[in-house]
Formats: sequence, structure tokens, C-alpha cells
Amino acid sequence: MPPTLGAVLRIPRLRLRLLTEGARLDRPVRWVAVSELTDPTPYLEGGELLLTTGIRWAEQPGTARDYVRRLLERDVTGLGFGIGVAHETVPADLLEAATELGLPLVEVPTPTPFVAVGKEVSRLLAREEYEGLTRAFVAQRQLTQAALRGADAVVDRLGAELGGWVLLFGPGGALRHAFPADAAQHATALDAEVRRLRGSPHRASVSVSNGGDNVAIQPLGVGGRLRGFLAVGSPHLLGADERTLVSAAISLLSLEMERSSPGSGAELRVGLLSALLGGAVDVGGAAAAGLRAALPAEPVAVAVAAADPETSVAADPQLEGQLAAELDGRVVLLGSVADDPGELLARVTGGPVGVGEPTGYTDLSTSRTQAERALESAQRGAARLVRHADLPGGFLGLVDTPSGTRLADDLLAPLRDQRAASDLIASLRAFLATAGRWDAAAESLGIHRHTLRYRITRIRELLPGDLDDPDYRTELWLALRVQEKA
Repeated sequence: MPPTLGAVLRIPRLRLRLLTEGARLDRPVRWVAVSELTDPTPYLEGGELLLTTGIRWAEQPGTARDYVRRLLERDVTGLGFGIGVAHETVPADLLEAATELGLPLVEVPTPTPFVAVGKEVSRLLAREEYEGLTRAFVAQRQLTQAALRGADAVVDRLGAELGGWVLLFGPGGALRHAFPADAAQHATALDAEVRRLRGSPHRASVSVSNGGDNVAIQPLGVGGRLRGFLAVGSPHLLGADERTLVSAAISLLSLEMERSSPGSGAELRVGLLSALLGGAVDVGGAAAAGLRAALPAEPVAVAVAAADPETSVAADPQLEGQLAAELDGRVVLLGSVADDPGELLARVTGGPVGVGEPTGYTDLSTSRTQAERALESAQRGAARLVRHADLPGGFLGLVDTPSGTRLADDLLAPLRDQRAASDLIASLRAFLATAGRWDAAAESLGIHRHTLRYRITRIRELLPGDLDDPDYRTELWLALRVQEKA
């Protein structure tokens, strides 16, 4: 949660003084805004501590009252008035209006600059965010440990972390477990929504209101198969950390429901492989020791081949006991490097097969991407088996391939996500094309060289690599060329 107004007022060095008695100090301060406009509300989002010196205020009856009313309608948390600039003291009519209408009014003394207030609030916000991430990490670890004891334990742990209530329904809509136990009373009220979701062809979640609580109902299952529903109720809207925790619980419960479903051995294999490749399962912790022992020994590699719509290659007897499944039109095999998963998959399919480089379980998504690139090369050259390690290194080997397009998108993403993306990308292209000659690059763009310098400075701030590194420049240039052809 953001810091409260009371927490900001208690910072000694700011020397802020609350002027309105009985004002609510538990409201969150989401940001600090400074404005001398007589109506700043079009530029506010709500939740701000607004700072002003009243330098542009007109001496007209009702001005202060209308000003306070607009701030309250915009849901401003409080108003800080800086004295000693345009007013030696807080105007009496402003104090009267704030007291009457219930807006917390704070006196900001002359020695306290507005920027100091903003810095302190930013520091508190950063600390809250860090503590929230720490709490979320610990909670997710406890949730994963609970998964070893079964689905009911996951529900209990999730409910304890959220401070609300949680219901687990089976695929038929029957209540399976509730936390706390008396939360089972909510099941009847949610029955209609659960039945509606069961009959829907789309696996979508729904949010409803029940007895003053906000309730989210999520389907459970892997690969489009419905294994149950999870309902989470809370008197408040869940924050980002809490929503992340619910998502982790959904993944764990989906895997557990798959595992416990009759005849779901193959389906569980699909779910586990998908979770490992997507990074949804952490096998590095002590709680996952049993799972790690059942998985192929590190280092491992990912091998992929095109799936045959006529036959299920993943069910071939030669792959029995292997972690293989059909995912997204591919036969994917995850195996220990010592067992050569690429060669095994090539024997089963006859090729072509692509193999990623050896890796640990923390970087499987990279190995899969490498395997896809190797498969593309094998398909183009009609080869039986291609290993990523044998392909040209770096970005040069990816030009004019789907993988190259994806890598180019990732490389330029920090620029594309900006409001002035087209200007930044055009400036980077001109800068690289002229080998960093400012005048030539600016002339090709039709802009002043100072404008170009500003854009390149901004590009340096956004990109993670060093623009003076010739290798990094080369990759950026190739990424731009790939996007030109796309």
C-alpha cells in the first residue's frame, strides 16, 4: 500500500503541520503534485498530495470553496499550502472551506521546498514497493511448499496470505474445499456463475460482487481442459502483489488437478513441460527437491520437431519415460544432455529436428527458442538434425528468419514502447548509417544536430547496451534492417 498522509506528516525534517482537525490521515498518498492553477484537476488522477502557494488565486468570494470542492471531487488526498511566497499565512477562507468540506489541509513552512516533500514520498513509495516484492516472494515460496501437500493446502495458504476467503470447486461445480471453513456458505451464491462458466466454450474468468466482497472466479486446468474453479473473495480490490500470488496458485492448482484427474498421466506431462518451459515452476528451491529428482539431470537441452497431425509422435514407445509432449504444433522433448535428446527425437520422427544448447532449468525458454531456430535451419536445408551450437553465432545467423524477427523486436522494444518511437528509431538508423557523424545524420533527417544529440542521449538511456560498443551497434543495425523487411 502507498504511504498514508499521516506517515508523510510524521516525517520530522519536512516540518509539515495539519491545520484541519479531524481530517482523515489514513488515506494513501499515491504521488505529490505541484500546481498553481486555479483548477488543477484536469491534470490529476486522484490520490495526490497537491502542493500550492496560491500565487494565482483571485480575491473573490467563494474562490477557496470552489477550489476545495473540485479537489474533493477529483479524490485528492490532501492539500499542502506553502506559506511565505504569495501568502504569509494560510488564507482563512481556504482553512474554513477545507475544514467544512473535509479536505486535509497542511501548512508547508517556508524552509521546506516542495521538492523535498516529493522526494520523501518517492522514498516511501519505493520502500513500500520493495517490501511488497519481498512479501510476494516469500508468499510464493510458501505457496509452492504447500503444493507438495495437495490442492487443499494451496487453498489454505492462499487464503491466509490474502486475508480473505477462498473456495475450490471441482470440474462439475461441486465445492471441494473452503478457507476458512465457514466460507463454504458463499458457494451457494456463486453456483449460478460457476455453472455459467462450465457451459461456456471459452475458459474465461469472471468478477462478481457477493455480500460486499469482491469475488474473482478463475477456471483451472491445462491445455484447455477444465479441472475445476477457484473463487477468491476479499473486501478490497486485490493489489498487484496479491494478484500475482493468485496467478501462482492457479498454476499450482491446475497442475495438481491435472495430476489427480483419472487417466491424466499424458495430460500431466503436457502441463508439467509447459510450466517448466514457461518458467511457472521453480525447481531450484529446497521444496522442489522431490520434483528435481524425478526430472532429467542437468545440464538439459530442448529438442523440437514438427508435429504430425495424423499421429501422436509424443506417444511413441521409444519416448516412454521421457518428458515429451506436443505443444503448439511441435513435438518437444526435454532431456539430459547425456542422453542426447536431439538424436532420440530424430530417430522417432526421422527429422528434421532442432536442438537448443545445454542449460539448466532456470533458462529453458532460451533453449527452446534456440531449438526453434535450429529447426528452422534444418527445415530450410532438409537436414535430419541441426544443433544450435553449430549455427552462426550471435545475431548474424538470425537475419531473415522468424527467430530473427522476434530477436529484432526484443532488441528494439525499449524504443518502440516510447511515445516518440518513430523519431527515436529513425534517429538511431541515421546515426548508425553515418557511423555517428552528427551533421550528416541530422541532415539526412532534416533536423538540427542538437535535436539529434538529444534523441541519441535518450536512446542511450533506454537501451540496455552500450551504443559505443561496435558489436552492439552491429546488432542494432541488423535489427533495424530486419524490421525494414518485415
